[in-house]
Amino acid sequence: MKLFPTSDYTFKIIGEETNALDRLQRRTEFSESLTSKITDKSFRGIVKNNTFRIISSEIGKGAFCVLTGEIKNQNGQVHVEINKAFRIILSIFLCFPFLGIISQIIFSEEKFTIIFVVVAILQVVMIRYFFIELAFRRFYKSSLNKLSDVLDIEQLEKIKA
Repeated sequence: MKLFPTSDYTFKIIGEETNALDRLQRRTEFSESLTSKITDKSFRGIVKNNTFRIISSEIGKGAFCVLTGEIKNQNGQVHVEINKAFRIILSIFLCFPFLGIISQIIFSEEKFTIIFVVVAILQVVMIRYFFIELAFRRFYKSSLNKLSDVLDIEQLEKIKA
């Protein structure tokens, strides 16, 4: 089980590779930190040669997913993952149920039962598969749609894991 979801896609662009990369370069504000900032561009990040590492420029939700990819001979590949800053924050949230168990053991005068462990595990599973997964799917689809528009992607296929 992966702690944080990722997705991989292959795509085929319409037209020349250099034209698509030039459009992406023009619509991307240079930023090595991959943080949200108000801008008139579609993306923030780095576009070098035939590779890119970008986030959507939407404030609040655009930085959640990082798109990393490359284009070769009208074919490309993109890897979508959760931004490192959000992974750290979400890891802290995933630790809360276990911190609750530890505090229950230390500070409670009542007898400790196995039900607390089961509830904590269920809370972690719910956070991971309900909240994180839904947020990831919602935000990465938005970012991929914007990337498809900028690069004029003809065909986008998910790579099966």
